[in-house]
Amino acid sequence: MSLKDKFYKIYGNLPLVTRDEIILFINGEGISWKVAKLYIDQDTPLAKEILEKLAELRII
Repeated sequence: MSLKDKFYKIYGNLPLVTRDEIILFINGEGISWKVAKLYIDQDTPLAKEILEKLAELRII
């Protein structure tokens, strides 16, 4: 299963209020579940970094 698939599986099971919580910081800015999903949906270069950091932190 790819990192992207793991992210979507976890994201889909999160309570709606949890999706606003910050899950990591990149370049000094907080990234919430919702913001991460936006980057991942658009397949931006930052999306790869987000997915790698989430995997490194064992969140996904």
